[in-house]
Parts: sequence; C-alpha cells; structure tokens
Amino acid sequence: MNPRRFPRFVALTAAAGIAAAAITALVGGNAATAAGPDATAGREEPKPTVVLVHGAFADATGSWSQVAKRLQDRGYRVVAPANPLRGLPTDSAYLSSVLDSIDGPIVLAGHSYGGAVITNAAAGNPAVKALVYVAAFAPDKGETLGALSEKFPGSQIQTALRPVPYQLPDGTGGADLYLQPDKLREVFAPDVPERTADLMAAAQRPLSASAFADTTADAAWRTIPSWFLVATQDKVIPADLQRFEAVRADARGTTEVRSSHVPMISNPDATTDLIVKAARAAG
Repeated sequence: MNPRRFPRFVALTAAAGIAAAAITALVGGNAATAAGPDATAGREEPKPTVVLVHGAFADATGSWSQVAKRLQDRGYRVVAPANPLRGLPTDSAYLSSVLDSIDGPIVLAGHSYGGAVITNAAAGNPAVKALVYVAAFAPDKGETLGALSEKFPGSQIQTALRPVPYQLPDGTGGADLYLQPDKLREVFAPDVPERTADLMAAAQRPLSASAFADTTADAAWRTIPSWFLVATQDKVIPADLQRFEAVRADARGTTEVRSSHVPMISNPDATTDLIVKAARAAG
C-alpha cells in the first residue's frame, strides 16, 4: 500500500468500525425493545365465542344461518345448538352443559323463547360476558312466560297456535304447540318471502305447552350486561313488552328495527351489528 494513503485507510477503517458498532447497538436495541413489555402492545385479544339460541317453532339453521355467516366473516367463532323446546328446566339445563363445553368468554344471544332459556342457563356462569335478546322474552326470577306475556296487549300468537297432544312411555303426556301453516307468515314472519315462510312452516319444531307455566329459576340479566333488539312490528312479543324488558334489565344498549318477530332473518345486518357491539363491549 502506498504509505501516503495509509493514514486515510486507517481513518476509513475506524469510521466503518464506529458505524458498525452504531448499527449493532441500534439493531440490538430494537431487538431488545421488541422482546420487552411493549411486544404485545396493540395485539388484539381473542374474540369471544358467540352462542346463538333459537326459539319455538324453529331450528338453529333456519333461525340463525344469515347472522352466523356474518359473524364468522367478522372472525367470530359461532355455536348454534339445538334448543330442545321441552320447557325451561330441561332446555336451560341442556344449554348450561353446552356453555360449559366452551373455552373462553361467551356472548349469548337468544331469540323469542330462546331469551327465556338464556336467562336461566347463563345465571352464575362467569364465562358469559354479555346477553343479547333478539325479539325475545327476558323473564325475571319467579316469573312465568304466561304471566309476562300478559303485561302488554298486542300479541296474536294465540290465534295461530295448534296444540297436538303427545304421550310419554310412562303414560304421562302433554301438548306440543305448533303454528298453523296458513297463519305462520301472517303472525310470525310477514316480512320474509312467502317461499321462506312456507319452508319455516314445514320444518317447524314444536314447543311444549308447559314452557309457558314453567317458573324462571334465575335472571342472568341482573348480573350480566345485556343488549336488546326490539322488533317494532312484532305480533308475537309486542314491542312495548320488549322495551319494558330492556328498561327493567338496565340494558347497555337497545336497537329498534322495523321488523316482524324474526329480525335475525328479515334484518340480519342489524342483528349482527348488535351482537358485535355486545361482543366488543364484553371484551
């Protein structure tokens, strides 16, 4: 090497070493920061599981398919169990077992009679963070659905019912309640397509008449935050009764939609939005 260039070489080498050390310190510092307490900053918490409980004369697929798909598209795990429709003690015990099988927080939504079931089943369950009542019954402890139904006028469900007796193997029996096919659309779902109403009538599952006399064992809405979707054109559970329930439960949020008794079918976007709102608040 030319002796005259040697001092310049030394200077450049020293500068490169200083730069390398600075880069190492910078990268090392960032790596330490990334591994430190701020690594989880902004990380999204796991979403709760949404459990959708259908009501009388229905099944999970017919009631909740549109809402379930929208929730799944938003990243929620959805469970929509079959409600036995055999009365509050049986149905609440079954739903409780379903809730116990789910890991993590739960948002529990119920439609119509399903609201009474979630009211009983969620009581005392710390995993249930929010209750969503969709055109639903929300009875208080010691209350029956028969008595609750009489608080406000306007229900036409009695005119559409068809009782069918049944007998159990031990000789006891009761009555199953169906909706008359020609009355289903008029009373239950006037804002859905006629073909859809025909399929609902054909696939309906009956409710045991005993459900209206069963006493509510506990009211989960007294300890768990609740949200209500009020169907203003409901001919099964009058809107005034739904509003009364929301006020009594001190609901965190109430949404009103111009809908029949089946807003999760006729207004799935509004129903989904309310469930997501409850899920975000619960998180």
